Amino acid sequence: MSDPGGFAARLAAIRARIAASARRAGRDPAAVKLLAVSKTQPPERVLEAVRAGVRALGENRVQEGEAKIPAVRAHSSEPLEWHLIGSLQRNKAARAAALFDVIQSLDRAPLAAALEREAARLGRRLRVLLQVNVDAEPQKGGCTPGDLPELVRAVDACPHLELAGLMAIPRPCADPEGVRPSFARMRGLLAELNRGRAAPLGELSMGMSDDFEVAVEEGATWLRIGTALFGPREKE
Repeated sequence: MSDPGGFAARLAAIRARIAASARRAGRDPAAVKLLAVSKTQPPERVLEAVRAGVRALGENRVQEGEAKIPAVRAHSSEPLEWHLIGSLQRNKAARAAALFDVIQSLDRAPLAAALEREAARLGRRLRVLLQVNVDAEPQKGGCTPGDLPELVRAVDACPHLELAGLMAIPRPCADPEGVRPSFARMRGLLAELNRGRAAPLGELSMGMSDDFEVAVEEGATWLRIGTALFGPREKE
């Protein structure tokens, strides 16, 4: 159902909360970017978000992005940035490299090699974030913190991949404060990786609808927000 006024109001309220959280932490609010998670949302809802001022959108699945992204681009001339935030199989690397501007879920060297081949074939440099399974949950993707330095070396060796930072989906908690230790650990992992790097990694993608204020306080630069913007999703 169309909800342009409601969306704009929710977006403004979330941006105000992000700014307040950043100031509490002594950070510049402009350093925190909002990624509107548009998975399961039809193109018309995404276009409402774009008209309200959203410029970065996140999708979980390559297949859904293939249908949605061209439909949105056909009806909007705004410069939009599309991020893949869901797990990616190697056999879909070609489609993902052609479709998305940023891959946030790179978590293993063979996938990095596949994305490198496809980005080279397309003649483009693809921005990537490394997904870390910060809470060691067996059902989730992401490399272990211990394997992170080796994965960084593998991606650094790929001339068509631009390593931008880290991403995590911590274990959900009823109290957002319960996620703070995981966010703090991610901040520490990024700082560790940056010691001695000529070009420090600047991006930390963490925090969602229920805990984004804590994520901002702990250093997030990308917030992945879906439900708080679009409302509850229909069951997939």
